[in-house]
Amino acid sequence: MNISRERLPRRRLNPWRVIGWGGAIALILAPLVAMQFTNEVDWDETDFIVATIIFGIVGGLIELAVRVSSNWYFRIGAMFAVLAGFMVVWANLAVGMIGNEDNPVNLWFGAVLFTAIAGSIASRFRGSILPWAMFVAGTLQIAIGTFAGILGTDMRGGRFTIVLSVAWFIASLLFWSARRSRNDKV
Repeated sequence: MNISRERLPRRRLNPWRVIGWGGAIALILAPLVAMQFTNEVDWDETDFIVATIIFGIVGGLIELAVRVSSNWYFRIGAMFAVLAGFMVVWANLAVGMIGNEDNPVNLWFGAVLFTAIAGSIASRFRGSILPWAMFVAGTLQIAIGTFAGILGTDMRGGRFTIVLSVAWFIASLLFWSARRSRNDKV
């Protein structure tokens, strides 16, 4: 009895996925290592759980962007948008973008995230709405940084907010380039 077995192709690990998820794990574990050497870092279980959830969402959204489109402009634009959203959330949770994390002005940044998320969903992650949603998110972030930060109480936080808005504008330009390159191929 001679049974021939076909070998199933072995699935190769994507080095970008290994780097991305490995980097996320390293960033989550970095405070744990730092706590062994200094009292300046003081995370509890909740901090690690929140960080793991946030990094899981960021990684999952980047994975989704890679699967949704083969267009590199779109993929990189999505990474910029996801990382801009991550930085807004992380900075607000850690120290607050304007003043400290207890400053109610920091809740305004929820409008920035809402604009980016609602625009992404409305465009079905492809249409002409997507570049505009990222542009409006960046503009809204600049407005908050200008009025609440620079003209308000926190010049440094206002400048940081405005610098961070550049990621939304880069995402907008990349989504616009992705749409344009798709239209050129038709």
